[in-house]
Amino acid sequence: MNDLPPLREVIARHGLNASKALGQNFLLDEQLLDRIARVPGNLAGQIVYEVGPGPGGLTRALLRAGAKVVAVERDRRCLPALAEVAAASDGRLELIEGDALAVDEEKSVGRGGHVAANLPYNVGTALLVRWLGGESWPPWWASLTLMFQLEVAERIVARPDTSAYGRLAVLAQWRSTPRIAMKVHRSAFVPPPKVMSAVVHIVPTDAPPGVKAKTLESLTGAAFGQRRKMLRQSLKTLPGALAALETLAIDPTRRAETLQIAEFVAIARAIDGNQRDVSS
Repeated sequence: MNDLPPLREVIARHGLNASKALGQNFLLDEQLLDRIARVPGNLAGQIVYEVGPGPGGLTRALLRAGAKVVAVERDRRCLPALAEVAAASDGRLELIEGDALAVDEEKSVGRGGHVAANLPYNVGTALLVRWLGGESWPPWWASLTLMFQLEVAERIVARPDTSAYGRLAVLAQWRSTPRIAMKVHRSAFVPPPKVMSAVVHIVPTDAPPGVKAKTLESLTGAAFGQRRKMLRQSLKTLPGALAALETLAIDPTRRAETLQIAEFVAIARAIDGNQRDVSS
């Protein structure tokens, strides 16, 4: 890794201007990149899945940390630069050309791998929701270390009764623990985005029993889709939701942002329980 040319030289030589259409903003500060690579802990001998490596700045840092990296990149312009990194990696970098939304991560990485990425802004939230979803838990990933716009990061770690609290907070916190590991000034990127960014670190925890992820996703989608409305209005089209509120003695005149995550979990559990009772 130490013999590779500086990232600015690589970008200039390959003509890698960041693509606004692909949501690209490149990080070039190697000390900052090494700090990000340390967020998941000791990566020596670990497998790391990286989305959107671009010219390979974070990729280099992950390799310096001793990881084996599986990187998926859809921008073909970046592949020659990444191939140079692969050639210097002693076989520890595997490149996948394609759309991250179409990759079977567990098949490509296996279980127990870490995810680390300076996510393209236009797909970051969609990927996070996908990684947090699914009925199988614990998930295939051991941790997520992801760069987001600061506003999105604050939504992920938000607490009830705050303006940032919403569906993303519930999905991120009901069976995992997120934290903001560091904030990153816009000037650290090329080109500089219009907003500050932050690195979020997420680790899975035990999932509450008797709850389907699909039910919780539908519940939070309905509740926060009309967040200014009372629950009796926002949840009226979700089968079993109003009955669940009554069963749990939750005031239907409350609004979604006032509910604790445990209350959303209890409502989802009650919905699933009521549906099982009806089907039986």
